[in-house]
Amino acid sequence: MALETQDVPRLELEAVIGFNGHVFSGLKVHPDGEHLIYPLGSTVILKGIADGKQRFLHGHTNNVSCISVSKNGEYIASGQVNFMGFKAMIIIWDYAQQTIYAQLLLHKAKVEALAFSPNDKYVVSLGGQDDGSIVVWNIETKQAICGSPASAHSAGHCLTVQYLNTNDNVFVTAGSGTLRVWELDLANRKIRPTECQTGKLKRTVKCVEISEDDEFMFCGTTSGDIMKINLKTGLLCDCGPVKTKYSLGVNVLKILKSGDLLVGSGCGIFTLCSRTNFKILKKVQLEKGVTSIALRGESQQIFVGTEAAQMYRLTIGDFKAQLISTGHSTAVSDIAIPFGTSELFATCSGEDIRLWHIDKPKELLRITVPNMTCNSLHLMSDGHSIISAWNDGVIRVFAPESGRLMLIIHNAHRMGVTAIAGTRDSKRIISGGGDGQVCVWELHPWGQRLLETMKEHKATVACIKIKSDDKECVTASSGVCIIWDIVRFVSLQRVIANTLFRTVCYHPEEYQIITSGTNRKVAYWDVYDGSTIRELEGSQSGAINDMHISHDGKHFVTGGDDKLVKVWDYMEGVVTHIGIAHGGSITSIGICSNNRTLVSTSADGAILRWRFPHPPSS
Repeated sequence: MALETQDVPRLELEAVIGFNGHVFSGLKVHPDGEHLIYPLGSTVILKGIADGKQRFLHGHTNNVSCISVSKNGEYIASGQVNFMGFKAMIIIWDYAQQTIYAQLLLHKAKVEALAFSPNDKYVVSLGGQDDGSIVVWNIETKQAICGSPASAHSAGHCLTVQYLNTNDNVFVTAGSGTLRVWELDLANRKIRPTECQTGKLKRTVKCVEISEDDEFMFCGTTSGDIMKINLKTGLLCDCGPVKTKYSLGVNVLKILKSGDLLVGSGCGIFTLCSRTNFKILKKVQLEKGVTSIALRGESQQIFVGTEAAQMYRLTIGDFKAQLISTGHSTAVSDIAIPFGTSELFATCSGEDIRLWHIDKPKELLRITVPNMTCNSLHLMSDGHSIISAWNDGVIRVFAPESGRLMLIIHNAHRMGVTAIAGTRDSKRIISGGGDGQVCVWELHPWGQRLLETMKEHKATVACIKIKSDDKECVTASSGVCIIWDIVRFVSLQRVIANTLFRTVCYHPEEYQIITSGTNRKVAYWDVYDGSTIRELEGSQSGAINDMHISHDGKHFVTGGDDKLVKVWDYMEGVVTHIGIAHGGSITSIGICSNNRTLVSTSADGAILRWRFPHPPSS
């Protein structure tokens, strides 16, 4: 059964939690002063500064790698990455209509940087390391005017491009072993470079800012200093700070009206420094490397983005950082939605567990276990604890209000705890590990007791689901799902397929289970005899990583490596709706118990909230 996505109704995306803080200068303030613009996965997000409302620009086929906004705010340009050997697309968006104005396709594998000319006549694009070319495009005709290798040496690699403020025909490129001023010769359709002379100073330039009068450019380097270069002569005229260089390099610069500089470093230090001698005037420490600085209007309100997927707001006056947005900066491993309530959900990513409010995409609690990875989590039905599975073989139980560590089970599994679930009565935990073992733990006020270790899986346990009466559970692993009696601790049934099972669910009536995994099939199985009832083609490309059944059992949702959220009719076995917005593989998915909201997470750290299209029948 081929899935023709274009014929299937689209899911309505309600909110996105996250921001790709690894895109340099990816956070922008639109010239209207009312919206932030930033990438997450393959989506460009427009967010109202006052009301927090989000709108989404969909069109890229892979992660957005750079963003530029035209000076008058009419256009947004965004470039993407692609697989080796494939062209990477640039999209120019009409800001007012929020539609695609042009799609430009020349660069291979990655678009590194983009810049609009001051009068919005042209946009210049820089290819990534595997492409190495620079192209000037005419915005009106949507055509390339001319192109050139970005660097004179094959070893040189350009990282950034910046247009002058007053001249549509001059721009600057910089990077590793290259710093050039280019002039556009429109009549001959050529761009001609002039090398800047930095003498004995050899630097890799990460960012460039040009003074308002186009006399000087300031270049932030990986060495942690700033070079000031005369644009008329192309000569170095200053470099600093001399003594205290910025640790882990200067990632991003912004020039204020006063001429002073805002500097964001790789170690998270954000400073205001003097234009004359680069002396630090004000300083604040943020979480992880600073990658974006955006200014709002004349009021000098500053928005800063970091590699930790966090956004801050500051003013020049007090220079105190106010955290306005948080997100995961690495792949989200699991999502947990509590039974019977639809106000909260929890996610885990890397060393973090975070609790979110579902209506206002706001982080309520963060629990961090440094240098460990949380593989799976579950919110206990009584609401008193978060149980979590960690790669160091430990089960950790936390209080959901305070994040306090309530219980720790050491050496739960030899090769890391990979899956976890709690019973409805909140008295037992079932855990699965990289060793293939399934353990049943009894919880007591004074601690825990291991009731049984069940050893039939030969590979990592990927998923555990418990039957509503707390007497049975099903576990998924490579090639086999096993239904266990967790009162007598024996296996009742096996379902076997030539696949790496990633996920399994009980139908609410509990006479069937459905499974999926690397073979891209969704299979329905009879619980009592383990026979296959039906098999659906779940995806045309890539594994299905997670699924969840609605509480009424009428629908289920799947997500996987094809980056599509699919809502299925359980009885008909057909897709009713498709959600297209994820830029990375979907890692986990869940329907809230009121059947009104669907939450999905992905490998790029994104959390997406969708309107579930089949509300409960009243």
